[in-house]
Amino acid sequence: MKYKRSERLVFMTQYLATHPNRLIPLTFFVDQFNQAKSSISEDIRIIKHVFEEDGIGTIRTTAGAGGGITFHPEISRARAADIVTSFKEVLEKSDRLLPGGYLYMSDIMGNPSLMDSIGELIATMYKNEQIDAVVTIATKGISLANAVARKLNAPVAIIRKDNKVTEGSTVSVNYVSGSTRKIETMVLSKRTLQEGSSVLVVDDFLRAGGSISGVMNLMEEFNARVVGVSVLVEAKEVANRRFRDYTSLLKVSKIDEYNQSFVVEEGNCLEYIDNNN
Repeated sequence: MKYKRSERLVFMTQYLATHPNRLIPLTFFVDQFNQAKSSISEDIRIIKHVFEEDGIGTIRTTAGAGGGITFHPEISRARAADIVTSFKEVLEKSDRLLPGGYLYMSDIMGNPSLMDSIGELIATMYKNEQIDAVVTIATKGISLANAVARKLNAPVAIIRKDNKVTEGSTVSVNYVSGSTRKIETMVLSKRTLQEGSSVLVVDDFLRAGGSISGVMNLMEEFNARVVGVSVLVEAKEVANRRFRDYTSLLKVSKIDEYNQSFVVEEGNCLEYIDNNN
């Protein structure tokens, strides 16, 4: 079947968008459309121009016998600001305060459209890092981790609080919970993460940081390099937080359980984008 250029462009755009951060040999499209490399190269130049002009991402070409093209999703600064604003509006809307000053966020974590947008934002923040896996803690961080990992074309490593037979051999560490001050355990299967991996840690809410500190200790057991920590929301007014090198989309402060009120403001993610792009 002979494809028109417009048809090829539609197929190639969709294929690149659904296979981000993956090297695709030029011959794949040559064979798919039975076209000369020169025609496919011109198609790619058109898509590359549109992607970059509209702030969708970049397409990089790798020369040589094993070369090809790679689509790197990347949103603009304006788009990132819109995502943060939209997320802030959602967080502020409903009665979210739970006992202990926690926020109800299950509806947010279960919103595929919002998670997809946030995944694009976090992937853009860490676009210059080599990331072998996205690490999170079960269960609330899983949907966020999957959204980020999809944009980075990386697997997800899920840390659990208990050992399951289906996980096989595991590595575990004890840590002190920042909220309860109790000693707790976190576990990760040895098969989930390769030794020496570079990882991005993501989670939904950051308070005192005990859980994230536990994740850091567990990553040391795998000789993993943590290239970044990113959370959706952080509690702003927390003294003696155990670490400070992280990004957040939003901050909450002035939590008043009695009046069911709190203040939401932007986190440092936009500043991070400005400083690293």
